[in-house]
Amino acid sequence: MPGDQTQRGDVLVMIGTRKGAFLLWSDDRRRDWQRRPAHPGWMVHHLSFDPRDQSIYAATNGEVFGALVQRSDDFGQTWQTRNEKLDYPAESSHRVRKVWHVLPAGAGSDGRVYAGTERAGLFRSDDRGQTWAAVKGLHTHSTSEAWQPGNGGLCLHSIALDPQDPKRLYVGISAVGVLRSGDGGRTWAMKNKNVRADFLPDPYPEFGQCVHKLRLHPARPDVLYQQNHCGVYRSDDRGDTWVDISEGLPSRFGFPMAIHAYDPDTVYVVPHDDNRLVPDGQMAVWRSRDRGASWKRLTQGLPGGAYLTVLREAMDTDSCDRCGVYVGTETGEVFFSRDEGDSWELLADRLPPVYSVSTGRVG
Repeated sequence: MPGDQTQRGDVLVMIGTRKGAFLLWSDDRRRDWQRRPAHPGWMVHHLSFDPRDQSIYAATNGEVFGALVQRSDDFGQTWQTRNEKLDYPAESSHRVRKVWHVLPAGAGSDGRVYAGTERAGLFRSDDRGQTWAAVKGLHTHSTSEAWQPGNGGLCLHSIALDPQDPKRLYVGISAVGVLRSGDGGRTWAMKNKNVRADFLPDPYPEFGQCVHKLRLHPARPDVLYQQNHCGVYRSDDRGDTWVDISEGLPSRFGFPMAIHAYDPDTVYVVPHDDNRLVPDGQMAVWRSRDRGASWKRLTQGLPGGAYLTVLREAMDTDSCDRCGVYVGTETGEVFFSRDEGDSWELLADRLPPVYSVSTGRVG
């Protein structure tokens, strides 16, 4: 059941920051917002809403308690904090430093939740996050000892599930690339064909690409998108091959990516320059309505004279009839659009550095 202050149909916006999380909610008009803080003092890298049971999962990291996935069953009023820490088996030489991403599985997989970590690994829980086990086929992959970190660490930050085939899943790892499993995680194959790695001697290696964000749309799960260190790409064949769709953008580099809730041809990115700032001091979101064939710069309501950075998890879309778009910055602002990106407003400011922005819909 919804919490005391939320109503069925409300839009939920979950913001993870360097020092805690913030939950905002509104009816589908998205004009009057309420706010609730959570996890003060914790680094919250990501939050996810589970429509199966209306719970919220938070990927939290603390100096004392380490990497934990915490769960709330009352829309952030209280949190289950006694869950098992994520770590590799004792016989493994790997250790978990942080949990980066958390994703509830789809309908028909009651209780199952996935989490991505640094050192790069995929973990699975079948009891709503109380206990966790590493998906062995990934961290024991034949190439894993040769994996190298990106600037943000050797982290598994993206998980995508195929709603038409629960055994098919994808992960994005920096700086390894995209991997796909067709058997529920027992075996994995690299899926980086035609994706550039300009910083390596071989610019098109089997692995070593620095994917920054991977996205899949549930209405068309054969199509994947990724924002990479070296461009924006689309795959039309479940990752077997990739097409560079960066032309028309001011930079190939960026961190976040989002897809329209109802239109899998519409994608959003926030390009960054070589200094990891938005180009020319103008905050801008770029939108393509044709799968990356062309791009439009969206700035109405966004600040100029603003040298901002948007991190990989800090953009998402909602499921309202007119799709909303949300984007957070490393300087603590969150902007949103209720008209698919045509115009923007400030949703929150003076927050700690924003690590993630994600949405849900109260059922």
